Amino acid sequence: MPLKILILIMLFLFSFLAKAQNETPKDSTSTHLNEVVISQKKKTFTNSNGNIKIDIANSIYNSIPNPIDLLAKMPAVQVSSDRESISVVGKGNPLIYIDNQKVTMNDLNALAVADIKTIEIIQNPSAKYEAEGRAVILITRKLSKKDSFRTEISETASFKKNFNNYLGFYSNFKKNKIEWKANFNYNRLNPWESHSIDYQIPNADISSKYDVSANTKRKQFVFGGGLFYKINEEDYFSFNINSKIQTDVFPIHTTTDNKNKDEENHVVTYSDNDSRKNFANAFLNYSKKIKSIDTQVFTGFQYLNLNQSVWSLVENNFNQTAFELTQDRNHKFNVDVFSGRIDFETKFKNNMNLEYGALYLQAKSKSDFNVFDFEKQERTVSNYDFKEENLASYTQLSGKIKKIDFSVGLRIENTNVNAKFKTDLSSLVDKNYTNLFPKAQFSFAIDSTKNISFNYAKSIIRPNYSSLSNRATYINPYFLYGSNINLDPTFMNEISSTYQYQDKSVKFSFYQCKNPVYSSFIYDKEQNIMTLREVNLDKSSGFNLDFELPFTYKFWTTTNSVIFTLEKVEDSSAVFLSSKPYVYYYSNNEFKLPKGYRFAVGWWGATKQNKGILENNANFIMDMSLSKTFKNWNYTLNYNDIFRNTIYQEQFVINDISSKARYVVDAHEVSIAIKYSFGKIKESQFKEKNINENESRVR
Repeated sequence: MPLKILILIMLFLFSFLAKAQNETPKDSTSTHLNEVVISQKKKTFTNSNGNIKIDIANSIYNSIPNPIDLLAKMPAVQVSSDRESISVVGKGNPLIYIDNQKVTMNDLNALAVADIKTIEIIQNPSAKYEAEGRAVILITRKLSKKDSFRTEISETASFKKNFNNYLGFYSNFKKNKIEWKANFNYNRLNPWESHSIDYQIPNADISSKYDVSANTKRKQFVFGGGLFYKINEEDYFSFNINSKIQTDVFPIHTTTDNKNKDEENHVVTYSDNDSRKNFANAFLNYSKKIKSIDTQVFTGFQYLNLNQSVWSLVENNFNQTAFELTQDRNHKFNVDVFSGRIDFETKFKNNMNLEYGALYLQAKSKSDFNVFDFEKQERTVSNYDFKEENLASYTQLSGKIKKIDFSVGLRIENTNVNAKFKTDLSSLVDKNYTNLFPKAQFSFAIDSTKNISFNYAKSIIRPNYSSLSNRATYINPYFLYGSNINLDPTFMNEISSTYQYQDKSVKFSFYQCKNPVYSSFIYDKEQNIMTLREVNLDKSSGFNLDFELPFTYKFWTTTNSVIFTLEKVEDSSAVFLSSKPYVYYYSNNEFKLPKGYRFAVGWWGATKQNKGILENNANFIMDMSLSKTFKNWNYTLNYNDIFRNTIYQEQFVINDISSKARYVVDAHEVSIAIKYSFGKIKESQFKEKNINENESRVR
């Protein structure tokens, strides 16, 4: 680690030296002032056919210390309570791209907010974004076009239940045809979390309730770097790598009241936990223009690795007696993913554009589980190996005929999965399937201010690799969180239509889903253990009516989203409760004040959600920010979740088991952010492209 830090410091000094050699004070000052005037005129939010684009670089959002919290403030984007996944209201889990490269939540944590120019929420992605995902979050980085440099140092002090600290460094330098960038973040975090589940099994005369809380001490080292070499105006070569090293120490305290027929127990469970989670991602790209046939050719290779280990020592206290050691648990998980692809894009004289290409991906994971039971004095060991191969090809034609813009595409994907325990002779999972995924979009211009579009798409959602591993988390003597090695992919069909007037839009969509993935209970009567794990349910469907209503008046800019949703989840093992419409709403209001001050206030929430077999509570969240820019310094004060309302509740009845769950997220926060930057940066020239189309599953 000291060597890596030393390398980053040397890069920083190199940037500083370049500044000293190239800086011309008068011209630099003049140009900088002109750029400030221009940036003040940019809109923070823009809307095109329901696709929202947010200018991060020139808004108050650029002071947020990490990309996950930044995405949580975007319209219709919701971050899960464990911060391991994000979803778009009415669309589910989106694909995430950084400069056209598909990434994971781990990549987001390895990205500097200072490096982000814009974020776009694409509601109707075309076939070039592959089959997985009904929405795309596209993050564009800001890098220089001319010889220049920029360096930024930031410090954020965050006060929640516990104190959190974020220290960041970001630098970019371009000289002639070579451009590089580097970022390094050191975070000391102390997150707190709590949840409870109350469940009943009437057929077995069992009722149980537990409350669990955890205080984590987390260290994060996040670093990355990239090199872009511009061969000529059309051709380039690039290399990029990012990584995150994380350690967690998190004691967990659980209280449980369990009644099994006439036997009642009050159990206090305490566990010491230690976790290591290391992530690395590297990709190599080359792009070449064949001018004789006006075709752009792209080739790329990508490799990523996730290595995680969790150790737990568990002890229980039954009915206020004494703590006794229960289990010593060790779980190690490693996944390696390699992919390569080639893409062609040919432009014709009649404004038609043909894109086609192919991809090969191979993923291998190992899940080693080792548990020693102190009561039984026995050890359980399992070693589970998983391998998946994907082969895909696609073609897409887009263009314009009179007033009609169109894009039609088709993708074919073959998936081969094989998995087994090392002690078994035959495979436990052996799947091979091929699917077609058509997509089409037609847009009609009514006049210069109005247009209407129609869309159709078939998509697939594959389980992430850790969900397909062999693992379990101990909560109390009666309850486990487990994985499911037999999860199948989810298939979706969706049609939609959007009407846009100037920058305002209304969109109607309908979708049908086969094999959706939701949590379910499995009760082992012999061991008296309940396991909560993800399973494939029968089907789900839904209607969405989405209004996007931005508005600007003098120094006030507001962006508003209102989504009316009717969802229905169905399964033969579950009790159908009710399906009723609910409303999601979002409003962001930014005020540009004199003397470089900016004030923002926003809120989002949803009414009570009845989704057939699931019920979720209503919620309302409000945030405020005040920012001041002074020369090269920026100061921001944030006040998030003002009313302490980030609480999620869910209830359902499945497999003759009724459950009520409550999750409390530590989102009530006051933070102070200070940033110092020098140098300047203009339009981005950095280009990357998607290599690994299943990277979002690595978590």
